[in-house]
This record gives sequence, C-alpha cells and structure tokens, in this order.
Amino acid sequence: MKTDRSTVLFQNSQKVIPGGVNSPVRACKAVGTLPRFIHRAEGCRLFDADDNAYIDYVGSWGPMILGHRHPAVIQAITEALARGTSFGAPTDLEMELACRVIEAVPSVEMLRMVNSGTEATMSAVRLARGATGRDIIIKFDGCYHGHADTLLVDAGSGVATLNIPGSPGIPASVVQHTLSLPYNDAEAVRSVMAEKGKDVAAIIVEPVAGNMGMVPPAPGFLETLRAVTQENGSLLIFDEVMCGFRVAYGGAQSLYDIRPDLTCFGKIIGGGLPVGAYGGRKDIMSQIAPEGPVYQAGTLSGNPVAMAAGLATLEQLRQPGVYDTLEKRSGRLAEGLAAAARRNGVPASFNRVGSMLGMFFTDRTVENFETAKTSDLPRFGQYYREMLDAGIYLAPSQFEACFVSLAHDDAAIEQTIQAADVSLAALSNG
Repeated sequence: MKTDRSTVLFQNSQKVIPGGVNSPVRACKAVGTLPRFIHRAEGCRLFDADDNAYIDYVGSWGPMILGHRHPAVIQAITEALARGTSFGAPTDLEMELACRVIEAVPSVEMLRMVNSGTEATMSAVRLARGATGRDIIIKFDGCYHGHADTLLVDAGSGVATLNIPGSPGIPASVVQHTLSLPYNDAEAVRSVMAEKGKDVAAIIVEPVAGNMGMVPPAPGFLETLRAVTQENGSLLIFDEVMCGFRVAYGGAQSLYDIRPDLTCFGKIIGGGLPVGAYGGRKDIMSQIAPEGPVYQAGTLSGNPVAMAAGLATLEQLRQPGVYDTLEKRSGRLAEGLAAAARRNGVPASFNRVGSMLGMFFTDRTVENFETAKTSDLPRFGQYYREMLDAGIYLAPSQFEACFVSLAHDDAAIEQTIQAADVSLAALSNG
C-alpha cells in the first residue's frame, strides 16, 4: 500500500503542529506506524492522501453513526451555511436541538450547549460543586472525561494509550478533591461514600466505558451509584459524550433504566461537527448563569451549522428499525471477529454494547481498567498494522472503542472479518 503522500504530509506537519497532530492518539506512536492523512470520506469508507480506501471503524471517534456524508446531514449543513456560519446570538436551531434531546432523554429537563465533550464535563462538574456546595468529585480509573484539569486523573483514552500517569501543568491542589476508584467496583464506591459521602458533590461515570477499550457496566454497578448518591445528597453525572444516542436512542441511561441528575453529551448530537452539551434536572440547571450564579459561557456555543447537523442526525436515528439494524450488524461483526481469533488460536476478549465494540488481546474477561491493561499491546500494534494494510481503519490504540455505523453493510462487515482472519493468522504465525 503506497503511503508516500501521507508520509510527506506528516513530516511537514511535525514542523508546525506539536507531534504533527492535533490530538495525541492520532500520531499512531502506540501502534508503531505513521498516521494516514485522510482526504475524503463516503459512507463507511475513508480515502487517504494517497487514495487508499479503508473501511472505517473510528467514525471520527464515534459521531458518524449514519456514516460519512449522509445526504440528510449534508443538506442540513448546506442550508445552514447559506444563512451564515456563526452569529453569537440565539437561534431557533439550538432550541430545537435542545427540545429533541430533552424529548429523547427523560432525565434531561434543561440543556446547555457547548463546543466539546471536555467543555460539557468540565461545566457539569462545576455546576455540581456549585449546586451542592461541596468539593469532592469521584470518577473511575480508565474513564476519560476530557482534558479538564479536575478530571485528568487515572484517565483512559490517549492518556492510557501513551502511558501518561497524569499531566504536568496540573497543580496538586486542583486534583486533591478528585478521587478515582476502580470501574465496576460497587463495594469500593459504597466504602468511600460511607466515609466521605456528605462531602461528595458528584460521581461522574461513563455508563458504558469507551475509553479503556469498551467495557460495559457490571450488573448492579450503575444502580449502586444511583443509590449512594441519593442517600448522601450527591449528584450522579453520566458522561454520555460517547454512548449517548449510540447504544440506544435515549442513551445508556435508557438502556439500563437509570436516571442521573446531570448528563453530558457530544459527538452524535453534532452530526460530526464540534459540539457538546450538558443537561439535567431543572432545579440544578437553573443554577447556571444567567439564571443562577454558576458561570459558564462560550462564543461559539450553539453554532447554527453544528445544530443543523445534529438535528438532521437525530431525525434519522429516531426512524423505526435503526437501532435494530445497528444491533444486527454490530453483532455480526463481533461474532465474526471472535470466531477469527478462535480459529487462529489468538487469545482475545470481546465486549459489545449496541454498536460499540471492544477487542482486547488478553485471555482475561475485561471488566475494568486493570484487566484492560493485561492486553498484549505489541500484539495489538501488529494487528493494527496488518488490518490497516488490508484496508481496515481501526482506532490506533488498544484503549479505544470500535464503532459501527448504518453505512456498514453486510459486504463491508464480511470484508472486515476476512481481513481479521488473515491478520490474526499472521499474528499466530509470527
């Protein structure tokens, strides 16, 4: 596979952008290769600067659930662009998208738009502290809630990929009130809340963890979080930036029938454009300025082009049978990959919730960050390179999820399974 143009672009990019990329995992250091520079996309495929085609399971890290360049989304963006790109003033589109999210997610009574998942989680934590008058935040090892100082503790995603324990530039005083516990460990949560619960402002969690690979919640885990927060007057924040409208139309909270106090959104609700949002109970959200004293603002928040793309995406997702189709295709892919691993004698563990998948190169059942870290990272790197050369575009990290879109038809999934069979055979023989 020819990659001359991508190589030159990366060399030039490193001269003007730190590491040559605008988000660390994209550099592909963890998988021992150079990034492919993408030129265009269509449906479930990406095309790089050398015109190589790839079946895409990154999906811009989750939002492209309809596939790339879906006609309805392109039309909505085009119509919005004809009216202008940004106003710095209210528009009907932001109200319509807020109404659509509130309609789909019963726990959300009011919603504030922002520009990224990091902004959403950062703002939700500030709101939780302001509303409760408490300082302590509990998160979970391997859950990534963006790069805000308060939450960059024992995080997943790029922090895990690059094996960074935290980050320089964050004073100890900033994170002294952030506690990180093992994901899926209900007993640890009960123990800490028994001791510190009356000082805990909130527990924030990915209800379906997608930043340590893909790890589903254990039975009773989310229920425990809901119970102990209610018992102690703390808030429960669901970070559904990744899984919101991905695992179900109403998000993970509808799938598991848990109603959090606050929810963070991103990715899918922007249809592939930069977006974030946080929302929840009206009495809590009313604490946000200008209605209340907790300050948060954003020049581009509610950008009309992003709002149009998000509305068009949610309109497609609310059609009958959409999530049944995603479930069927994702299940076929997961079963095919697992069968290929067994055929080739490669130890691998699989997790899936809806159209989010995780494949780990370990013989352990992956249920938290510790078990995810038992994965054979050099073997994953080899697998990644083999699959890339076979035209399959995966996230360049063992600690990221895989996403299936409505554009992944049976032929694309079968091609992926066949490529995995060959790639895993190469691993087995190597």
